Amino acid sequence: MSVVKSELIKELTKNYPSFLKKDLIKLFDITLNEIKDALKRSERVEFRDLFTMEPRIQKARISRNPKTNENIKTPEKKTIVFKMSKKWAEKINEKK
Repeated sequence: MSVVKSELIKELTKNYPSFLKKDLIKLFDITLNEIKDALKRSERVEFRDLFTMEPRIQKARISRNPKTNENIKTPEKKTIVFKMSKKWAEKINEKK
């Protein structure tokens, strides 16, 4: 099951009826944009007791096309390393 932004907003409006839906959408968008901007600035994003995300740079390298066996230059790029907290991992993996 995938989580969709609209379903998250629906849950938030159900759990917090005193907030307007448009305000919750704005808050959600601001949060996601701040996370994205922090990762672009190569900063670490940490949600205590949930997870951390950290950008890492993959160096430029020469890779090989498996079909043609041709060497290709792969440019340097950023990847995101996601690490789940121990508490969250235990909650996800606990059996009912």
